[in-house]
Amino acid sequence: MEECCGIFGIFAPGCDVSKLTTYALYALQHRGQESAGIALSNGQNICLRKGPGLVSELLPKFKELEAIPAVSAIGHVRYSTTGDARPENAQPLLISYRHGSMAVAHNGNLVNGEELRERLEKEGSIFQTTTDSELIAHLVARYGYSDLESSLKGVMPYLHGAYSFLFLTEDKLICMRDPYGIRPLSLGQWQGHHVLASESCAFDTIGAEFMRDVDPGEMIVIGEEGLKSIQVLPTHRKALCIFEFIYFARPDSNIGGANVHLVRKELGRRLARECPADADVVTGVPDSSMAAASGFAEESGLPYETGLIKNRYIGRTFIQPSQQVRDIGVQLKLNPVQKVVEGKRVVVVDDSIVRGTTSKRLVDMFFRAGAREVHLRISSPPVVSSCFYGIDTPTYEELIGYQRQVEEIRAKIGATTLGYLSQDGMLGAIGLPEDNFCVACFSGDYPI
Repeated sequence: MEECCGIFGIFAPGCDVSKLTTYALYALQHRGQESAGIALSNGQNICLRKGPGLVSELLPKFKELEAIPAVSAIGHVRYSTTGDARPENAQPLLISYRHGSMAVAHNGNLVNGEELRERLEKEGSIFQTTTDSELIAHLVARYGYSDLESSLKGVMPYLHGAYSFLFLTEDKLICMRDPYGIRPLSLGQWQGHHVLASESCAFDTIGAEFMRDVDPGEMIVIGEEGLKSIQVLPTHRKALCIFEFIYFARPDSNIGGANVHLVRKELGRRLARECPADADVVTGVPDSSMAAASGFAEESGLPYETGLIKNRYIGRTFIQPSQQVRDIGVQLKLNPVQKVVEGKRVVVVDDSIVRGTTSKRLVDMFFRAGAREVHLRISSPPVVSSCFYGIDTPTYEELIGYQRQVEEIRAKIGATTLGYLSQDGMLGAIGLPEDNFCVACFSGDYPI
């Protein structure tokens, strides 16, 4: 499953906001590798630099912004879940309308996006991109208020789905988060100035201090007069995507007061209690499963070894846009350490199984390297449902967990044994109220 994007915003007049935004996007690169962009305001105009590729590949473009005396900026790294990976879909989007200009960066997915687009097109709107993010610009332009804040308040009730939005005008930075809080967004402070990011690891990178998570349904307006918080929509329940803890977020990030690394380690401990294995050694699949594997090893009393080596110059296979590239990417990216696994009964801990193609290749790799047995352990329940909130999951039929028992999945993958963590075990490992999360991909129970 691929996550949609990472976003960052800063309001810091007189500071080098373009460089700070670039550094923050480096920290968020794991959330999307198709494209990146920065929009910067000098108080009178908004300048934009973006394009396909990694942040490092776009540095020459971003350096052009450093010469501009800046007030604020927003940045974006993208993986497409709605809209193609075409250049015009790269974000932020820069729009001019009758009350000025604004740049938009978005993480998430609107479940009523097609309905809104069809309605606007019938009313004469012309779209330049195929993303959900452009919809909000058309709605704001049609709402008619001269200040963006008032227009956004009017627009938010019409947006159904998962979204964390950043808006940049000539003199303001505004964020909105959906009333379920499905996609993450945090507020921080850098040298007395306010910053916003998908994950707290971006704050650590630039030396900012985490303040709090943006509340579901909240709008925050940041300008010369300071910060203003407005609870635009009521929150009936929280539904943060559980996959932030399982896979998407960086281990050094904190979400909802819980550290991602420590949660993953506890997932591994609980997995060892629920699904023990008679084995010789435990290893994890780099990088997101390493903590769970170490927790599994500690709890089971088995030695932990580095059984897979990751090629650090290959991007995440999950973030690649096609199945063919993903399949080749697994072989390029990971290689077993033969002398560690040869003749051994190996426990391989991974965070999830989606289609099953990657898991099958991993199991085959270990057997080819001489492993006597391969016991696959998954630190989450079977994925049985597609996501519509900003994760590019396959159709139901492509999900290996859909309408299959564990033994059927094991046979298709070729592992000696297969064990999943239960949903109760997964939720209990996080240490936050269980009803604060969206677990639709495991249960089929959608909050929206």
